[in-house]
Amino acid sequence: MSQHKYILDEASIPTHWYNIEADLPERTPPPLDYTTGKPMEAAKLETIFAKTLLEQEMSAERYIEIPEPVREIMCQYRPSPLYRALRLEKELGTPAKIYYKFEGVSPSGSHKTNSAIAQAFENKRCGTKKVTTETGAGQWGTALSHACNIFGLECVVYMVRCSFDQKPYRKAIMEIFGGKTIPSPSPFTEAGRAILAKDPDCRGSLGIAISEAVEDAVKDPQTKYCLGSVLNHVLLHQSIIGLEALKQLEMANDYPDIIIGACGGGSNFAGIAFPFIGEMLRGGKKVDVLGVEPAACPSLTKGKYAYDFGDVARQTPLIKMYTLGSSFIPPAVHAGGLRYHGMAPQISNVARQGLMRARTVQQLDVFRDAIQFARAEGITPAPESSHAISAAMDEARRCRETGESKTILFNLSGHGHLDMTAYLEYFAGNLSNYEYPENEIAMALSCLPVCE
Repeated sequence: MSQHKYILDEASIPTHWYNIEADLPERTPPPLDYTTGKPMEAAKLETIFAKTLLEQEMSAERYIEIPEPVREIMCQYRPSPLYRALRLEKELGTPAKIYYKFEGVSPSGSHKTNSAIAQAFENKRCGTKKVTTETGAGQWGTALSHACNIFGLECVVYMVRCSFDQKPYRKAIMEIFGGKTIPSPSPFTEAGRAILAKDPDCRGSLGIAISEAVEDAVKDPQTKYCLGSVLNHVLLHQSIIGLEALKQLEMANDYPDIIIGACGGGSNFAGIAFPFIGEMLRGGKKVDVLGVEPAACPSLTKGKYAYDFGDVARQTPLIKMYTLGSSFIPPAVHAGGLRYHGMAPQISNVARQGLMRARTVQQLDVFRDAIQFARAEGITPAPESSHAISAAMDEARRCRETGESKTILFNLSGHGHLDMTAYLEYFAGNLSNYEYPENEIAMALSCLPVCE
């Protein structure tokens, strides 16, 4: 049986992003100014972010128009394909139907391009000359380098050191697109020097890289900071994934019972899940929404819902989220894009209100299932995306045992063509599972700021 691909034409690319804030029963708590304990004033944030992005960040409008220049650029790779995984279904012997939205068709090879183009456009419109950012596995840094090249912006990327060492080809692609890549922690910022003074061999974290990028940005009024996940406006931009999936499944005369996404900071999960949760909140079909995170960085499953800093150096506003503590530095697992200490505030709010569930998966299970998926479907997935694959396959196996015929949808957020080192390490037997010790989590959580 052939594999089906449901395609929308360019005119079907959504004209508006979806903002879940408009439909949530309880609003997401605002960011706080640590010095006052009060909601952060937009004027203070304008030293870091483009003004128009802050307007999106604080909006409660259900739909926000996508600027036409952004839609025109996205026509290169959107709408992204929705596949029915018929060969995988057959191999698993499951009565379940498995669909996946494949974001690896973008120029950066992942969903990150969706927000990168929007953020670069808004920064250009606001007169920004240079942007700084962090990146874990490199997908976001690649995407922002590409987007900045389109709009003529300088781009500096602080890349988590362990990923910088594991993924040299990501650095090469960023530089092809014109981005400057710096391993983090670095000797070029106060935050980086402070970390290196304590631990010269520090493997880095997204929290450290964010500190460096923010510090770099605030030094120059013509420089702004861009974030690839976590914040409301980033999740807003990614909603194009789920909006397209809604239309594509309608064309297939189907609707998911289960929606699955990998969770690091939360952007690809929100992108696939939020439009469906919105439909449910407005009286539509109830869906089982599952966020999947690595056992080595379990913010949703073992973190605390509290106000915390978004970075190690404590330069960001306080945000209410499920967090492991801003001082938390996870092990150097190969899912570099999921090594963040906190979860997006909107996703944390969705979880707190019982609109989704969360689980962890171990590294060896992720690679085992990624390889089975690749052999069945012909797509080599990124390790981050493979967390969603593993959970989807578990749900399909469960359907095989119970005889239930459920429809499963997951977000395949990027390809793994630049993650071959991780796969070679797996085949060589050099990878292992890792459960983050409870006492170390407790130690990191003990440093949470007191603001409530």
